[in-house]
Amino acid sequence: MDDLLSIGRFARLSGLSIGALRHYDETGLLAPAEVDRFTGYRRYRRDQLETARAIGRLRDLEVPLETIGAVLATDDPAERRRLLGEQRARVEARLNRLQRIHHVIGQLSQGREPLMSDAAAPTASAAADLDAADHRRLGKDLFNHVWTLLETADRTADQTDEMIHAAHASRWHWTVGGEPANRARGEWQCSRVYAVLGRGEPALWHARRCLALCEAHDLGDWDLAAAYEGMSRATLVAGEATAARDWKAKGLAALGDIADPDDREPIEADLATLP
Repeated sequence: MDDLLSIGRFARLSGLSIGALRHYDETGLLAPAEVDRFTGYRRYRRDQLETARAIGRLRDLEVPLETIGAVLATDDPAERRRLLGEQRARVEARLNRLQRIHHVIGQLSQGREPLMSDAAAPTASAAADLDAADHRRLGKDLFNHVWTLLETADRTADQTDEMIHAAHASRWHWTVGGEPANRARGEWQCSRVYAVLGRGEPALWHARRCLALCEAHDLGDWDLAAAYEGMSRATLVAGEATAARDWKAKGLAALGDIADPDDREPIEADLATLP
């Protein structure tokens, strides 16, 4: 009996609020050791503090309660890694979405893109009938569609296939209707897709192609910084941790050459996700 803590004392020691503890009891995530049948007061054992603190830490990381319950319920380390890996994928998808929104709003706010979109792009049923403007529209539309799929946390296998093929299709349309910078950005996106999927070899292939285009056409500013970021991410996925750190250092150094802070910020945010 002396080992039992009142809900107020338990809340102070665990770092959780009383309201949160009541909610976790109601949802079955963390039940008190005892509930007084006359007063309804909840009491907890001291050995429940470790679990409560773990819940608090996971909630700080925005892990859903359902996932926290599954993490706490299993003794299998591999299953815990899988569950937390799924949450990491959801966070990464949201991060990709926010970065794209930030970039597009920046482009609109500076008049770099029209607020009203062009007429719907034609379908590519006969590529020979498309002019350069059509290829540019398709390249851009597919590029944006890939970002939508990157932002999808629970992609199906079919959506993953769609994301890969759309990235390559966008890159091809830029070959016909784009400038070297568009082609470099297409290679960068292909690399990012494969990096997100954990496929080191193709991620590194396309990251190298992006960097080669930047160097061949003297593309500096944020294109070069993004190329270094892509190389860092791809080498990391390929298991080359030392090279990944070196490329990240190059990317961080290149940030100083980006004149526009709105262009610099998304690259800086991407670099910040790398170890």
